[in-house]
Amino acid sequence: MQTLTTLIVIVVLAILVISSAVKVVPEYQRGVIFRLGRLIGAKGPGLFLLIPIVDRMIKVDLRTVTMDVPPQEVITKDNVPAKVNAVVYFRVLEPNKAVVEVENYVVATSQIAQTTLRSILGQSDLDHLLTERDKINTRLQEVIDEQTDPWGIKVSIVEVKDVEIPTGMQRAMARQAEAERERRAKVIAAEGEFQASERLTQAAEVLDRTPTAIQLRYLQTLVEIGAEKNSTTIFPIPIDLIEPFLKKAQKVAQES
Repeated sequence: MQTLTTLIVIVVLAILVISSAVKVVPEYQRGVIFRLGRLIGAKGPGLFLLIPIVDRMIKVDLRTVTMDVPPQEVITKDNVPAKVNAVVYFRVLEPNKAVVEVENYVVATSQIAQTTLRSILGQSDLDHLLTERDKINTRLQEVIDEQTDPWGIKVSIVEVKDVEIPTGMQRAMARQAEAERERRAKVIAAEGEFQASERLTQAAEVLDRTPTAIQLRYLQTLVEIGAEKNSTTIFPIPIDLIEPFLKKAQKVAQES
């Protein structure tokens, strides 16, 4: 009986030792191995053996992490307060560095993203922040990636999601946009008047060179008026016929 108990204990211990020695790491993870506290390297994916008690393994996920950056209070270059939040996409390229060089690479990357967001946006004015979002995103990605590179972290994308500005500033921007639209409308109307005046000038020059054309224009005008079923008929009189009478009346007025 005692021999059987001893055998069972040995089998159980053997199973525990084997289970602790055999490790399986999926395709998207790597196992960073430490042997007596010293870094051996990263293993995986697949099945491999560890020395019980001597070896210790830390799993590192290699998939892309999507991390929301909490809203940050920033003061833009033109002294406008704003609240900005962003999203950062990053992944581990070197598992050994991600474990050895930093205590918690996710928290560290989050803190770097927050401080960089406040720093970069504080160097931009509000118009630049609202209209040139792509350039700011690229700049944020470059700076954050440079600072996380010693940890084996690759920051691939940084996107500013939302920019909140004070209500008073929003109303001022709305008035500015409305004034800009009115300015454009007036410029377009003035440009149309200028082009119309040029065309009228050209038409007058053509009619002046061909006196018959003005008579034809008179007749065309009469046809257009008649088509509207008006009871009043207008006969346009050329100014040349009235001009001698106007000159005579002006001369009589001067003599008297």
